[in-house]
Amino acid sequence: MLADAGELLRALAAPVRIAIVLQLREADRCVHELVDELDVAQPLISQHLRVLKTAGVVRGERRGREVVYRLVDDHLAHIVVDAVAHVQEGK
Repeated sequence: MLADAGELLRALAAPVRIAIVLQLREADRCVHELVDELDVAQPLISQHLRVLKTAGVVRGERRGREVVYRLVDDHLAHIVVDAVAHVQEGK
């Protein structure tokens, strides 16, 4: 159980993945929307989404030619939001 929690936290431990979780907290998004919002190259967004998907943080649903991503549950968003708030409070 603790090893699984460690893997989950490791999956969240990258600035771009944190930004993706924060975006998906607001609304479901497809890759090109994340690229536009985060100003990060599409291959990099796709790579980070794969990590988050493997860790069970996000899931994708095909809609026509696009895959729309969403958070699996709100618990994960709270972890990220709390971590960001903690850092902001310390500055």
